[in-house]
Amino acid sequence: MSEPNRSANLQDPLAELTALLLSNHALIILETREEQRALELLRRASLNARRKRDWGVFQWTVTEGLQRIDRDLGGPLRTVADPTQFLRHLKATPAAGIYVLLDFHPYLADPVNVRMLKDVAQGYGDVARTVVLISHHLELPGELDHFAARLTLNMPTLNERRMIVTRAIADFAASHNGIAPPVDKEAESRLLENLAGLSASDCERLVRQALAHDGAITSADLPRIMAAKFELLNRNGTLTYEPDTARFADIGGLHRLRQWLQARKPAFDGSAADLEPPKGVLLLGVQGCGKSLAAKAAAGVFGVPLLRFDFAALYNKWHGESERNLRESLSSATALAPCVLWIDEIEKAIATGDGEGGTSRRVLGSLLTWLAENQSRVFVVATANDIAALPAELLRKGRFDEIFFVDLPGADARQDILRIHTGKRGIELAPNQLAALARHCEHFSGAEIEQAVVAARYAAHASGSTVSAQLIARELVATRPLAVVMAEKVAALRNWARDRTVSAD
Repeated sequence: MSEPNRSANLQDPLAELTALLLSNHALIILETREEQRALELLRRASLNARRKRDWGVFQWTVTEGLQRIDRDLGGPLRTVADPTQFLRHLKATPAAGIYVLLDFHPYLADPVNVRMLKDVAQGYGDVARTVVLISHHLELPGELDHFAARLTLNMPTLNERRMIVTRAIADFAASHNGIAPPVDKEAESRLLENLAGLSASDCERLVRQALAHDGAITSADLPRIMAAKFELLNRNGTLTYEPDTARFADIGGLHRLRQWLQARKPAFDGSAADLEPPKGVLLLGVQGCGKSLAAKAAAGVFGVPLLRFDFAALYNKWHGESERNLRESLSSATALAPCVLWIDEIEKAIATGDGEGGTSRRVLGSLLTWLAENQSRVFVVATANDIAALPAELLRKGRFDEIFFVDLPGADARQDILRIHTGKRGIELAPNQLAALARHCEHFSGAEIEQAVVAARYAAHASGSTVSAQLIARELVATRPLAVVMAEKVAALRNWARDRTVSAD
């Protein structure tokens, strides 16, 4: 028996499947959520294969039993609907052919079924029976793995997506007395890009929904398409989609990080085609100094949606499930590209301990591999507060493009932060008042400065007065900032970062 193809890359799925059917494989695994698309592909591939061999094509389901599908021979054989009874029938039949089993994966837990499938595979030289298992996810027992070729249907290509959109537009026109809907060509081009990573049926459904919504394809349809795409892809609930991102104008300081992102925007959006897209940054720094806001602002600079990765929702008590959840989440993020993927407090997500069975270590390994190999337009922004909890593997070059240190804001940055937060709340202060307040809040983080402004509003409301610079100064004096309360820890972090990272400001 020939060596199995472990993971075919389906550039031409019809040709690949036809070749496998003709290559003496006893067992073919076809993983996909698009069962109808897979069945149609298999019908066409089996027709090509049958031209050279006199094979029948049969389909089995637990609800209907066995039925020949390449020609009409009447209804299904329901007496073999039971999985074990069907395998006994398959093992005994002298009829060579292709046997398609839909959703058979739950029955592979039965050792009797595994043994009979192995007998069928080992008997291929006597009776050429090719078993094709179609399911959304299928892990074979080790006894069968050696016999199997595995194929995963790629998502529709750009040309296939263009055909889907063209067909939907034609159908819409046919149902509206031949009047074609208005189509913005730039919006259509972006729509085709945004549909990447979805199944053919999902692509078609979203395009038809866009047409039904306003009878046209315009740029106004794109946010709805992306939100719907996110809901389809985020099956394990580990990602949060945030289409509205911050602006750097809403953040005080971080000028060097801002310039760094602006310089890489052409490489990220594809306008500088000769440059590789940036991978991402690790933002290390003191709590409350704007790392999370910077992640949101990065999405704003690039003009793409922000995905927040919730590692707490990733972990599962069952062995292997956490790693699979991570792979699916990263795959979803890749399908949603271009985007920014924000991993907040990454040190907590990948912390390892003696009692957690190695799950965090395996998750870390999978994440590191993806960070190193990722070539999609997914820009990762990871934030961390505790450098001691970060593994050395995460800090080496190749995982992130740069490591930035977000320090306590300087005098100019503190003045900007005061201006931003008082302005948001309708508090008018003169430049000299802002400068004086900035001097009062040395060693304060941005979050602590904001809370002082908020506290001053509470105090003003309680006394029936308006918020003044004096009230804000009073709240600043009453606050003990983190950099003072935990001075030793903050000093150690700043000392570590001095020669190892790039200042964000």
